[in-house]
Amino acid sequence: MYETLKYISKTPCRYQSPETVRDFLIAMKGHKLTKAEKLQLLNHRPVTAVEIQLMVEESEERLTEEQIESLLQTVTSILPGDPEEQQRDSAMATEDKGDQA
Repeated sequence: MYETLKYISKTPCRYQSPETVRDFLIAMKGHKLTKAEKLQLLNHRPVTAVEIQLMVEESEERLTEEQIESLLQTVTSILPGDPEEQQRDSAMATEDKGDQA
């Protein structure tokens, strides 16, 4: 049990609550994924199409590009990411906008 908790503390799922997991699984009902695939998405919080393709078996045959984008949107909108990483990303985006002005 200790090893499992230690491992989880280093993954994106450490920021999830039971309510977040429930909301995610409800949102996933529209996607035809196996329980194992949903669990992988939940545990790893993919942010690119390539990551989705690695987690979903035979994704090229089963999912269209639009479905992959929809999955990514669902994952990133429901599952929390690393707060420090999100702050860095928003700070970089703000700097980029300042450079363009």
